[in-house]
Amino acid sequence: MSDSTFIKPDRETLEDTKAGNYFIANYPPFSFWNEKDLPCIDSLLNSPSPGKAPLGLYYHIPFCRKRCHFCYFRVYTDKNSSDVRRYLDATMQELERYAHSSYIAGRKPKFVYFGGGTPSYLSAQQLTELTDRMKSILSWDEAEEVTFECEPGTLTEKKVQAIKDFGVTRLSLGIENFSDHILETNGRAHRSPEVFGAFQWARDAGIENINIDLIAGMLEETDENWQDCIRRVLELSPDCVTIYQMEIPFNTTIYQSMKKEAKLTAPVADWPTKRRWVKEAFAKLEANGYTVTSTCTAVKNPQQTRFQYRDQLWGGADMVALGVASFGHLGGVHYQNVTHFEDYCTSMEEEKPVIRRALLTTEDERFIREFILQWKLGSVRPAYFLDKFGVDVEERYRLVLEDWQRLGILEKRADRWVLSRDALLRVDSLLHQFFLPQHRDAKYV
Repeated sequence: MSDSTFIKPDRETLEDTKAGNYFIANYPPFSFWNEKDLPCIDSLLNSPSPGKAPLGLYYHIPFCRKRCHFCYFRVYTDKNSSDVRRYLDATMQELERYAHSSYIAGRKPKFVYFGGGTPSYLSAQQLTELTDRMKSILSWDEAEEVTFECEPGTLTEKKVQAIKDFGVTRLSLGIENFSDHILETNGRAHRSPEVFGAFQWARDAGIENINIDLIAGMLEETDENWQDCIRRVLELSPDCVTIYQMEIPFNTTIYQSMKKEAKLTAPVADWPTKRRWVKEAFAKLEANGYTVTSTCTAVKNPQQTRFQYRDQLWGGADMVALGVASFGHLGGVHYQNVTHFEDYCTSMEEEKPVIRRALLTTEDERFIREFILQWKLGSVRPAYFLDKFGVDVEERYRLVLEDWQRLGILEKRADRWVLSRDALLRVDSLLHQFFLPQHRDAKYV
């Protein structure tokens, strides 16, 4: 049967930037995750046979030198060395819990991702000791990718070499902008000279995939500044460029200022401007040999430069999540850990559960999750979903697909449906059309 319900895209992302989360990273929305499904995790981990999906590992390092004004992640800027040591010990206890469970035992991660916070906040010695412990608990010898996020100002040549030595294959530099004024205005800790040193150390160390993060629409960003940022990226010639469009979640200092001043519109570029900037950046990157591979990424060599964390996770992989507030996905069950440092560490020390909320998804919800996330790659292949889920997406979503064709934002090419560039740059505002009715008007987080 075709889906007889058609809804228009959210017009919020067509105009001014207002407070809220627009970037879709999972499904069903986080606001549906709950306490009643928490027993599903224990039941799954104690199941008699291990899982069969590819396994990934996410490790959250919540420490930062400063909190950026646009940051909405769980981060801490006030922890001392004993706090850091306590946290690292707690995460190793958590990893041991998973590694010894029936569901995980004997499996090896295909990808490992260090996110934050600022993973590079830790010293070279701390990182080496941490990863040695991790590998002794759950071997990485089948990992196809190890990603490590960095704040450029926390790196030294010695630390970059240590990062390479413990197995990182994809180094992601959170540059965001090359203007020191804009970096300072937005609360970033690093400055532009540190960017170039960090990048060269990564190149000299032989890290095979160096990614640069930029943000379109930061406070006081201008057309002139944006063009300069793209010029500098092209001079560095990284393997991958990731460009996010600035959003203002509710737990950011920018939103707190908006709330205090009773302003509905954020003091950043509007959505049309941000999309134009990303479109211009992609065009220049393509003119210099890059290929656009998702709504926010361009890579120099798509045959060699892949992003296993994204592609495997969006294809239904399991992912063990370690650390405070981290998100995981195992056997069709979403989950998130407790969101406060003290609660997390104390729970681990007292051998108590650290998972805060979970959601046991249905087969249909798992299908929709993969379907909407793969649209963010720019195209979908109907045969994939028919083979894996038995769903004829062209029939189920016939009205939506026909309307997208009429609007000129979708084209059928051989075995796949391909979004136009303009549609790709606002795809998060379009994806709600594939949500189940009960999820469409709900708070995303």
